[in-house]
Amino acid sequence: MKGPHNFIRLARVAATFFRSGAVNQLMKITGAPVYIRVPVSLIGTPLSVFGIKSPYKSSSILRALIALGPAYIKFGQLLSTRPDIVGSQLAEELKVLQDSLEPFSNVKAKEIIKRELGSNTEDLFSSFSDSVAAASIAQVHKAEVKDTGEVVAVKILRPKVEKVFFKDLDALLLLAKTIEFFVPNFRRLKPTEVVKHFERLVHEELDLRMEIAAAAEFAENTKQDKNFYVPKVLWNLSGKRVVTTEWVEGIPVGDVSTIRNAGVDMEKLAKRIIKIFLTQALRDGLFHGDMHQGNLKCRDDGTLIVMDFGIMGRIDEYTRRVYAEILIGFLRRDYMRVAEVHFEAGYVSSKKNVNEFAQALRSVGEPIFGMEASDISMARLLARLFEVTEQFGMETRTELLLLQRTMVVVEGVARSLDPNLNMWETARPVVEKYIAENLGPKAFLNDLGKLLRIAAKLGPHLPHIADDFIKDTRRSREKKPVNRLFSGLNIFSIASILLLGLAGMFFLFFLLIKN
Repeated sequence: MKGPHNFIRLARVAATFFRSGAVNQLMKITGAPVYIRVPVSLIGTPLSVFGIKSPYKSSSILRALIALGPAYIKFGQLLSTRPDIVGSQLAEELKVLQDSLEPFSNVKAKEIIKRELGSNTEDLFSSFSDSVAAASIAQVHKAEVKDTGEVVAVKILRPKVEKVFFKDLDALLLLAKTIEFFVPNFRRLKPTEVVKHFERLVHEELDLRMEIAAAAEFAENTKQDKNFYVPKVLWNLSGKRVVTTEWVEGIPVGDVSTIRNAGVDMEKLAKRIIKIFLTQALRDGLFHGDMHQGNLKCRDDGTLIVMDFGIMGRIDEYTRRVYAEILIGFLRRDYMRVAEVHFEAGYVSSKKNVNEFAQALRSVGEPIFGMEASDISMARLLARLFEVTEQFGMETRTELLLLQRTMVVVEGVARSLDPNLNMWETARPVVEKYIAENLGPKAFLNDLGKLLRIAAKLGPHLPHIADDFIKDTRRSREKKPVNRLFSGLNIFSIASILLLGLAGMFFLFFLLIKN
């Protein structure tokens, strides 16, 4: 599907935005000046006839996104959680994209179930409802298992959704490559890698077997967390295009008035959402990557229920430590340490001046701390941090893209429950706990244990490694000295360094105990 013909698809996207009136609405939201509005309108008016017509009667932006399909609907879902960016009215309208789209028929749903599970719907379920929620990629039905009588939720992928989605991604990839070619300054942002990263996420979301595996792992990680619940997966009624979980009752988190009327403490619920997300990311390294209102429910006792595990993010242990140190540095206003962490991790080139970078970071953090609690925004911090790192040549970290995006979404959800939420004070105990457990003596002992296990695995191979080293050394005698030098930097040398390092760590360990 890749090729120049995707320029036509991009042109049609632009035409659709013009036809629906979305461009005019966006210019109004952003406060675009007249000298921009006029030429844009002159260019867009003749193009609008080539746009896709949407029958949906609502916001012009909403009509355009629905007409364009799944990839653009996903983008709209993100915007629905950011009333501070698009305005409360548009954010409320865009919530439709979370779970209230036009469903496909029950006939098609039952056909997919039969193909995927090998049995008729009537043989598996004693009851099977019409769609109760329909989103961009899948829709959900309420059913009752025939053998057990258990009430369940059956999630089914939309027909041909893969084909449609990847057409859009092909067009976006072409756009990214075009930007990189014509605008060299944007290459640092790695737009191509960003699109490819999104593509990998979509691949996982379109295979529901990956979703149920992630749900099971997520449930295992969070089973001890209070006031948090993950629905049980029914593996025998799940496959690539169908996933079945227990049915859970609760109030949609987007229904703020009902939650308030139920007597739920809105402040505690908002804080719980932030703390749970940060705990997932830092403690487990596995976090829910799509925590918008459509995937969250709340019980009367304040218990948060999370659903839909199609998009999950992972962070390796080292990156988690770096991320935590950056956060705690900002929380403690220790900008020099934040700067040092960026340099130590290789995020910023060692050729740059660390003191100048720390000064720039201070310009990011200090205005935040001078704000009222209701104005403190993680999204604003990330935006300003992005500007500063750009000045110092920091490349986009694709492994953190989903984390950053989800943080912005989670903040939007929490703010909808408690507009006065203090993000810093809510995040502080979670980050400090992680730091205490992973960057202190306890972490040192854990790292030491890992090194011991590596050394134990390497031990039986040392005689063979030594023998190979001797043979390589003999063969290298006839070569140039530089080559002999490099021939010595083999596995044997690495093993020796490893063992020496191990001995050094033991020495430090005993010093710690002694003192």
